[in-house]
Amino acid sequence: MQVHFEGTPSDDCPAILKTGKTDSRLIFMSLSQRHAQGLDAEYLVWHSLDHRPEQYRIAGLRHSIRVVSTPACRDARAASVPEFDAVDHVIAYLFTGPASIPPFHELFVALCDNGRFEPKLLPVGFVVGDCAGRVAAPRVVVGADVVPWRPLLGAYLLIEEGSATLGDLADTPGVAGAWWFDGIDCPAPFQGSSKGRQIAVLFLDEDPVAVAQELRPKLDSRWAGGAVSGLLAAPFHAVVPFDWSRHLP
Repeated sequence: MQVHFEGTPSDDCPAILKTGKTDSRLIFMSLSQRHAQGLDAEYLVWHSLDHRPEQYRIAGLRHSIRVVSTPACRDARAASVPEFDAVDHVIAYLFTGPASIPPFHELFVALCDNGRFEPKLLPVGFVVGDCAGRVAAPRVVVGADVVPWRPLLGAYLLIEEGSATLGDLADTPGVAGAWWFDGIDCPAPFQGSSKGRQIAVLFLDEDPVAVAQELRPKLDSRWAGGAVSGLLAAPFHAVVPFDWSRHLP
């Protein structure tokens, strides 16, 4: 249900804005396939109750978002190239910058060495980016700096070749706001690069599949211009704590 609030939106209120802003800049997004034996729910239990909370030991971690694709989500994709076809699970971490990545990896190693890692999903890869812009829908009142912390029903992930403003994508019903990122090289010790690509996360407060249908014609028009091309444009449901099987591939 789309909610409208009264009052001045934060991004139009200098008195609110001068009190502070987020220092989150870097997104580190891990993309994975569904579980080969259908144990997706068991994986989500482990990741949500064991692995993900430990990441907040890292001083530069500000937020994390876990989402999953269903068959209906897959059918609603506006783009999916072979590189990303297998993606059904996404975990996105928001860090203050690249300096957080070495301790992020060190924590991974420490957990593995002490029997605390259960790699159950085959990885598709990572995308990493530096924040290039933020926007919040005026109806939600909260500012773009904090919209990722607003409860969400899902997210729309957009990975594109090239770079362009989001235009009217963030004005779509059901989109509470969006952050977008310029792709960068994966900080060491991770390997790979997202350079030349733009990564956008649209934060949704309506059914992700319904929002995807609204976004489709806008994306078709966007890509027709030639400045960017869609590599992955896909809706995902937010994982529901303690109802792990509600949205599964």
